[in-house]
Amino acid sequence: MNASVVLFTADLRLHDHPPLRAALDGSREIVPLFVRDRTVDRAGFAVPNRLAFLADCLRDLDAGLRERGGRLVVRSGDLVEEVCKVAAEADAGAVHLAADVSGLAQRREERLRRALEADGRRLQVHDAVTAAVPAGAVTPAASDHYAVFTPYFRQWSRRPLRDAVAAPRTVRVPDGVGSEPLPGRDRLSGVSRGLAAGGETEGRRRLAAWLRTGIASYEERHDDLAGDATSRLSPHLHFGTLSPIELVHRARRAGGPGAEAFVRQLAWRDFHRQVLAARPAAATADYRTKHDRWRTEQTAAEDIEAWRTGRTGYPVVDAAMRQLLHEGWMHNRGRLLTASFLAKTLYVDWRVGARHFLELLVDGDVANNQLNWQWVAGTGTDTRPNRVLNPLAQAKRYDPDGTYVRRWVPELERLAGSAVHEPWKAPAPDRAALGYPEPIIDLADGLDRFRRARERG
Repeated sequence: MNASVVLFTADLRLHDHPPLRAALDGSREIVPLFVRDRTVDRAGFAVPNRLAFLADCLRDLDAGLRERGGRLVVRSGDLVEEVCKVAAEADAGAVHLAADVSGLAQRREERLRRALEADGRRLQVHDAVTAAVPAGAVTPAASDHYAVFTPYFRQWSRRPLRDAVAAPRTVRVPDGVGSEPLPGRDRLSGVSRGLAAGGETEGRRRLAAWLRTGIASYEERHDDLAGDATSRLSPHLHFGTLSPIELVHRARRAGGPGAEAFVRQLAWRDFHRQVLAARPAAATADYRTKHDRWRTEQTAAEDIEAWRTGRTGYPVVDAAMRQLLHEGWMHNRGRLLTASFLAKTLYVDWRVGARHFLELLVDGDVANNQLNWQWVAGTGTDTRPNRVLNPLAQAKRYDPDGTYVRRWVPELERLAGSAVHEPWKAPAPDRAALGYPEPIIDLADGLDRFRRARERG
């Protein structure tokens, strides 16, 4: 058996790819394989925005492999069955795979291991491919994971990282292993009009630009809604077109407060992954229950619809939700304040919001999405579970002159400066002419309901 299979999942790149490097070091020929897993489809994760970005990534990966003499093999179906078929076709002795943390990924990995061993083949799982520090690599003395970020970050920061691995120069693929056609985003419907392009080439272009012009000011500007001063690299981290280890190394080489703040955000990503790896049920169940009696989709249907469509009457909330609809992406500060508005001001079950985000976000990652929603809802790792983000205060702090709101809520563009955040203060005839809804709830009433609910819990 002189061949190996490299199973690409959330690591769709050639630079800094340890499974690919290990396979090339151990075999004369390799099969770079991606399986469109029907289990993922049935679980509801195959949504238009991520499928479109994925199509870009697979096409770019195939192009990179062809430049090196290889090609990408694409199959559809049950992942375990398809991997075993390809391994048999190539007479491969080993399959190389990056470790993942979700319950679905852990179950799938174990099934694959058993199936390959039954065929006389082995599965080699590689850590530190989709995370800078693998889940379980740093743990407190009395637990299998850290439940609070600050002590985790201290240990995370002290852990040495492996060096980034160079992209291969040559890839040889055995003859006789067939592939389905590569998918294309042009065949998809329901894709957000402003969705960014995917692929490693685009990811590395964005990274170079970010290191050149954005990272230095990140600490002071990352919450500026209108300034759009975040890296926008999260989709590339989600699909693995960029390596988190390479990002940490390059940010640290850049140095300065902005780079330190950016590395801290990468650590938050690893923090959530180690929580989910240890507690897979946290994808759907409260990590730390407050015994909330949430309003459901049935009891709060009108409020939820107003939130989803950006018609709550609170301009900064509506601007962020409309950005999500248009781009399949949302500024991080927007994610926090819209989630707080749904879970705490409207007192709607956090799972309703988390599911909506996963239906649209191109970077919709189970660990980050679900655990950030739980953090905001006060059922997760937040040490202040009852904090409520006031959307009006948030707007005046992070969009002081209303530029972000006017960008996404054009009905209000005639309101100058910070007045755009309180359209209900305009004279009644002017308000009617705006065509913008009145607030669906008084903030004080929402806060009172939430506090009373938590007291009962």
